[in-house]
Amino acid sequence: MVKGLYTAYTGMVNEQKRLDVLSNNLANADTNGYKKEGTTSQTFADELAIRIKDTSHFGMRKNLGMMSMGVHIGETYTDYSQGNYKVTDNQTDFAINGNGFFAISYTDKAGNTSVKYTRDGAFIVNTQGYLVTKDGDFVLNQNGASNSDPNARIQVNPNLPITVTANGNIYQNDELVGNIGLIDFADYNYIAKFGENLYDAVDGAELIETDAVIDQGCLEASNVNVISEMVNMITISRAYQAGQKVMNSMDQTLDKAVNQVGRVQ
Repeated sequence: MVKGLYTAYTGMVNEQKRLDVLSNNLANADTNGYKKEGTTSQTFADELAIRIKDTSHFGMRKNLGMMSMGVHIGETYTDYSQGNYKVTDNQTDFAINGNGFFAISYTDKAGNTSVKYTRDGAFIVNTQGYLVTKDGDFVLNQNGASNSDPNARIQVNPNLPITVTANGNIYQNDELVGNIGLIDFADYNYIAKFGENLYDAVDGAELIETDAVIDQGCLEASNVNVISEMVNMITISRAYQAGQKVMNSMDQTLDKAVNQVGRVQ
């Protein structure tokens, strides 16, 4: 019976963690280029239950069989499927059609600079003419993206309109002035969410070329389906409530067993 309490408890904790992931998806439903996360559930390893000090078996233990100790989160994964387009007609807004990432020169608060990756193409041109993110981090050209060079920045004339082709080439007054770098990974298991809508390459990551194209004047929306996530939230809530009812029932049964059964009148 006490084991049942632990089983219900692990189920409720599992649903709470699933709800945390789902809530984060909903919070980022309007974040450009955000990729939703999902979870899998799995049971704890089965344990062999035995009976000890059983006089009917001459004090020898007796195997009772295998029992499961409940459920827990097996894996948290990211869905990298393409999000829908939002047309902005802004000349410094870009969407990636296909698999790939923009490369960003990111500088942390300690002044350390490294290359990060994003699907959010909401860029601006600063007063020095550099193409940067809304947070002021520099967007890298193709050489910087391919070679992870954080100094390979993109600079244009801030007073002239820009035109960007599908392969990332940047034109001003019909002259090629630079290009926007795109890069992809051989295995997405070797990239991790860094925060601030950026991704980080982890040890073992392999950069590869991408055949994705850039669409100017558009942004890629989040791939979160709000209706689907709300339905999942209701399902999780019902499962959590079921766990609560199981624990309440067992608590009442234990109360009767301890305080009422065998009580001397």
